[in-house]
Amino acid sequence: MGQSTVSVPKAVSGTSHKVTVDQSESLKMSVFSTEIGWCGLIGRAETVERLLIGHHSVADVHQAVAALKRKDHINSGEEIEEANWFPELRERLQDYFQGALIEFQDIKVQLPRLTTFQSRVIRELKKIGYGKTITYGELAKKAGAPRAARAVGTVMSSNRIPILIPCHRVVASGGKLGGFSAPQGTSLKQHLLTLEAESFR
Repeated sequence: MGQSTVSVPKAVSGTSHKVTVDQSESLKMSVFSTEIGWCGLIGRAETVERLLIGHHSVADVHQAVAALKRKDHINSGEEIEEANWFPELRERLQDYFQGALIEFQDIKVQLPRLTTFQSRVIRELKKIGYGKTITYGELAKKAGAPRAARAVGTVMSSNRIPILIPCHRVVASGGKLGGFSAPQGTSLKQHLLTLEAESFR
């Protein structure tokens, strides 16, 4: 992207963006079909911990979860109960992928520990509304680190909860898309931006 890389702060206590979740609740997963493919919604007590989007089949969703467990991105020692979890959110996501103008700021999310910089990036990202976009450089500036566009890209690529935390709305300068880590890559990112732009008219 041509921007300089800068150092960002190390993890600091109190910057985890976590909500209080009853850990006695079992971790649940709902797998469901949408206009963009199969999705997996993972969490507990109506708090989302991960959203997998755009997979070709139910089996692909399960394989993605197994891969995340192997990498310890999901607690490998905890069983995930497949269930009809959070049907209201599932229906909202299905409507969103069909082109409905829906926002998700009211949904509680559980994120891993973040650095101070990462926490600021996520906070500013969540302010980018439906049908809007922002460049990596602009988001870095809003987060207080105007030379950290590449670091913003790293935060976006590690986003565990796309759509609810709308990393697809962050684009490169010069009209370029930038990256997208979902299975369908930048073609899905373009589809989502087009979907929002058309619904927003």
